[in-house]
Amino acid sequence: MIALNEVNAGQKVVVSDVKGDQRFLSRATSIGLTIGCRLAILHNEKKFPILFYGRDTVVALNREESKNVLVEVIE
Repeated sequence: MIALNEVNAGQKVVVSDVKGDQRFLSRATSIGLTIGCRLAILHNEKKFPILFYGRDTVVALNREESKNVLVEVIE
């Protein structure tokens, strides 16, 4: 497992775990970041939020929060 912020643009991943405080866990659930969710990484540059596609929507997640989302690369 690796953190979401370490995945390259163009790769597809599956969410394995989501860590953080209750506020972040609630927000992550509300945007569809749940265990087993498939994501396609659209944009991942070091100074900008990570942009990914999952559950029929595009989401931007800041770099600090993306460290709390652990994923497995599938493609």
